Amino acid sequence: MYLVAVGIDHHTAPVEVREKLAFGKAGLDAVAGELKHLTVLKGFVVISTCNRTEIYAAVSQIQEGLAAVSDFLCHKAGLDQEAGRQYFQRWTCYEVINHLFRVAAGLDSMILGETEILGQIRDAYDTACRLRTGNNIINTLFQEAIRVGKRVRTGTGIDQHPVSISYAAVELIRQTLGDLQGRTVMIIGAGEMSELTLKHLMYHGVSTVLVSNRSFQQAEALAEAYGGEAIRYDQLFYQLPRADIVVSCTAAAHFVITAEKVRQTIEARDNRPLFFVDIAVPRDIEPDAGLIPGVFLYDIDDLEQVLLGQVDERRKAAQAAEEIIKDAVEEFLKWLSSLSVIPTIRALQQRAEQLKDEELHVYLERLGKLDPKKERLIRSLANSLLNKFLHIPIVRLKEYAGGHEGHLYSMVLEKLFDLPSEIALGDRCQETEDEMSWARAARETGR
Repeated sequence: MYLVAVGIDHHTAPVEVREKLAFGKAGLDAVAGELKHLTVLKGFVVISTCNRTEIYAAVSQIQEGLAAVSDFLCHKAGLDQEAGRQYFQRWTCYEVINHLFRVAAGLDSMILGETEILGQIRDAYDTACRLRTGNNIINTLFQEAIRVGKRVRTGTGIDQHPVSISYAAVELIRQTLGDLQGRTVMIIGAGEMSELTLKHLMYHGVSTVLVSNRSFQQAEALAEAYGGEAIRYDQLFYQLPRADIVVSCTAAAHFVITAEKVRQTIEARDNRPLFFVDIAVPRDIEPDAGLIPGVFLYDIDDLEQVLLGQVDERRKAAQAAEEIIKDAVEEFLKWLSSLSVIPTIRALQQRAEQLKDEELHVYLERLGKLDPKKERLIRSLANSLLNKFLHIPIVRLKEYAGGHEGHLYSMVLEKLFDLPSEIALGDRCQETEDEMSWARAARETGR
């Protein structure tokens, strides 16, 4: 079995492409149901965030697996194969492990070291567990990725410097508008990102806050917390001309604000400038609105430029994080390599237990009736001798599993102890020795 991954993110594709694959929590169940029909996938996890959509899978054939996942994503995004090759990234074997660990650590995010991605990976793994789409290798990979993400943040402090999407949004507003004293902001959407952005705006002097959300109760709660005014969603466009700044971050699958509505708003403001920050994926504001005179429209990709000069401290921490990830990848590869010898180890243990039980039965019969304490001592002695005898061969076999001749040690043990082939060879995680060789090769090329 092999590991592959195919995905799209802010490095490779603009927001207008990414938003086509932003499945959201509500859409992941349906996506998983469709992926289950791809027989080449033996286990998979789907990560879908505002900046990335990636499918990680254990497959029976590398090229067939990559093609199946790529075709699936092309179909979902409405892209042809050429566009898929342009926008999609593909990882195999060692690359999959290294990439996922870097993602979990926040090293591949638009905001270096951001913490939100770790929770999103945990959510993706929890969804896979709930829908039973993983397998032993994929589940262990994601469990380890979550541990690595935590270890990086604890060990390097990479997430302790104030850099975030909300921070970048406010910096972009300040660069364009200058002093925010006396400005009015309208927040559309009452989620965590909206509140963080509002906090930064208030800190920099915004005086009037309007909050609109489909749930009026949530709008009221956010507005009350910041001394603002809640706007009913059906009154949004009547109140929009009051705002100097509009920050939109909803979970809508369509445009919340059209270009025509923006044009009407500008006219109602006597052509006074209006600043929009759209940090939603899919986008909330129709892109053509940015072509209207007096309108400044920025989306989430524009924020990346703001962040470039803000991450020096995090870059230093990222260097230490790369060392943690390197060690973690090596450990995972050792575990992966050891899978090929586990059936041999089990068969060896079963054969030893069988012989022990047979000999105990013979000698306990010869000794006649024993008091329970003596019988327990004899059984304990037999178990202790067995465990001590098997300990070193089992440890050595696991160590050798990652080497180029690891499979030979398994074969020698099977021959020496006449292990049943149906036990020793019939359950190698449905893998042949050729299939496991990539893990050993990865350890050589991945260093």
